[in-house]
Amino acid sequence: MRIERRERSEATILHADLDSFYASVEQRDDPRLRGRPVIVGGGVVLAASYEAKAFGVRTPMSGREARALCPDAIEVRPRFDAYMEASRAVFEIFDDVTPIVEGISVDEAFMDVGGLRRISGTPVQIAAQLRRRVATEVGLPITVGLACTKFLAKVASAVAKPDGLLEVSPGTELQFLHPLPVRRLWGVGAVTEGKLADAGIRTVGDLASFGERGLCSLLGGGAGRHLYALSMARDPRRVETGRRRRSIGSQRALGRRPKTEADIEATLVAIVERLGKRLRGAERVCRTVVLRLRFDDFARATRSRSFLESTDRTDIIMAVARGLLDEAMPLIRERGCTLIGLSLTNLDDHDSVQLSLPFESDHAADLDVAMDALRNRFGRDAVTRAVLVGRHHGDDAPMLPD
Repeated sequence: MRIERRERSEATILHADLDSFYASVEQRDDPRLRGRPVIVGGGVVLAASYEAKAFGVRTPMSGREARALCPDAIEVRPRFDAYMEASRAVFEIFDDVTPIVEGISVDEAFMDVGGLRRISGTPVQIAAQLRRRVATEVGLPITVGLACTKFLAKVASAVAKPDGLLEVSPGTELQFLHPLPVRRLWGVGAVTEGKLADAGIRTVGDLASFGERGLCSLLGGGAGRHLYALSMARDPRRVETGRRRRSIGSQRALGRRPKTEADIEATLVAIVERLGKRLRGAERVCRTVVLRLRFDDFARATRSRSFLESTDRTDIIMAVARGLLDEAMPLIRERGCTLIGLSLTNLDDHDSVQLSLPFESDHAADLDVAMDALRNRFGRDAVTRAVLVGRHHGDDAPMLPD
């Protein structure tokens, strides 16, 4: 359902974001970890408590770097089932507050609380009550930003962290936004931030003063118009419910230990197996496979390939993914590989035409269904490929439904 656009005379959009989610769950469940620097993960940091972040620990840095920055940090193995349970409990509170909830990830969501004043109070009162409920019923800290637009609500929650509440009142948007660094804007990464700094643009106010035409000349038409609109607090998007994913993906951090080509290929195979099952479980088909790699020097590379028609068959997706990996293998041999990821994009509903190649078995689709059923009943590793026997390729991080 899409919420129709309307002018707002008050801030009614909330962005709620759990603070250091994985680490907060660990500190909640183990009193010995409270108030101490906690790192979730080993080879790669999946999450860090604010006590660890104070030493400069960030995701997704390597465990070795994190330990060098914070020698007293306590490392814990991730417990994804616990995180998923906590996420479900928090989203139940979200849904109880308002029917208009747009989940962004397992630990954050946008909410529209317009029209609830007579039932629940002012938007600020609703946000404060939401934070109290999450703290008392789930035992986790959560930060809420409140504004007239999704963009400003998300920026407000980032500024208010940790465990805070910040409202950007109508009429004060530019006063709030313009002193902030440009990296607060959606679409400004390290490369764009560098280009803007070279042009003397360091704050959002600097960017707004530079003007739309100047930004289009510096960054290109699309990026220039987008960033200028955000710098002027323009964001027409409304909170949407029931929106389906535009892609289904997964990635695995490999760490800095030496990896053989067989190790890397086996990791890719494990990812494809799980993505194929997720795709069919969501009753969707894909038309494009995207391979993402991160090298030892933290540089990244992306490769993609599309089918003529959409499919949900693991064998077809596997063949394309392996082909993409083969193309990238010379770079991996030269530069090493610390992360491998795969995304299935250009998604359609399952009733789309399925790709059928003449050299493949007519029973491939039936085999996928049978293997999915066995894994659902006996566990995901009950039936696996020979190359994966005896290997562990990490658990899937919790995520919203596909």
